Amino acid sequence: MLHVVHHADYMAPQPTRGTFKFDKYYLVMEELRASGAPITEHAPDPCPREWLEAVHDPDYVDEVFRVAVPREKERRIGFPVTTRIRDRVRHTNGGTWLAARLAMEHGYAANSAAGSHHALADTGAGYCVFNDLAVASNRLIAEGQAHRILIVDCDVHQGDGTASLTAGREDIFTLSLHAEKNFPVRKARSSRDVGLPDGVDDDGYMEALDTHLPDIMHQFAPDLVLYQAGVDPHVEDKLGRLALTDEGLQRRDRFVVRQARQRGVPVASALGGGYGDDQRAVAARHARSMLAMADENMRVSRDFD
Repeated sequence: MLHVVHHADYMAPQPTRGTFKFDKYYLVMEELRASGAPITEHAPDPCPREWLEAVHDPDYVDEVFRVAVPREKERRIGFPVTTRIRDRVRHTNGGTWLAARLAMEHGYAANSAAGSHHALADTGAGYCVFNDLAVASNRLIAEGQAHRILIVDCDVHQGDGTASLTAGREDIFTLSLHAEKNFPVRKARSSRDVGLPDGVDDDGYMEALDTHLPDIMHQFAPDLVLYQAGVDPHVEDKLGRLALTDEGLQRRDRFVVRQARQRGVPVASALGGGYGDDQRAVAARHARSMLAMADENMRVSRDFD
C-alpha cells in the first residue's frame, strides 16, 4: 500500500514569467492511479503561518502571505508568487509534515510534491518558495514526534537551503548527494556533502551512496528519515549532469528505504526535481520512484515479521 499525500492546490496555472511548469504534479497522480497498485490518498491542511515563521524570516513569510514578494526575490525563485502559488506552497509544506506522520504509522509515505530544498531564510530560490524539509523537521521535533531527523537529499542539485536553515543543529543531519558542477554555483555546507562528477552512472552512484548512508545511519541514529527523492539525476533529465537509468533510480530509492526500514526507522519522501520537455515521462519516473519505495517498505516489513 502506497500512502501518498496530494492536494488539488498542488497544481497552479502556468506562470506569466519564468519557464517552470506545474503539469507534472497532476500527471504523477494520473500515473499512480493508472498503475493498478493499491494507493491511499491523503489531503494535507495548509501549513500554519507560525510553523513557517519558526524557520523562515517572518518578514519574508509576510511577503508571501500578502502576495507582495519583491521582483528580485521572484526572479530568484523563478516565477511570480501569486495567490495560487501562496496557497500551493502552504499545502505542499503541510504535505511533507503529513507524509512524515503517516510514515510513522505505516513505515513509508510520500508527498506528491515539495522537496523544496533551495529556499533560504529570507527568500525563495530555484523554484522553491518555502523549505518544507526544514519546516517539517523543525515542527516534528518541536512536537516531540521525532528527536533526530536525517534528511537524505538525492536531488541532482545540492540542498543548499536545507543545509543553511538547519546548520548547527545537532538533532538534524543533512546528507546531500549531488552533481558537483550543477546549480547552485555556491554550495552551502551540509552535515555531509557528496559532490559527484558529471556523468556518474548507476554503479558509480550506488557506490557513493553505499559508502555514506549506512555509516550515517549508524553514527547519527535517526528516528525519522525525510528523503528528497528528485529524479533529475536521470540521464535524460533536462537540468541534470548525471547518467542514472530508470533502474538506477529505483535501486537508489529502494536502498534508501531499506537502510532506514531495516533499522525500524520510518521514511517520508518528497518529490523533488525532475525536468524535461515530456512532462509525462518525468511524471512516470516520479511515480515509479514512489511505488518502488512502497514496495521496498513492504518487503522489509515482511522480512522482519
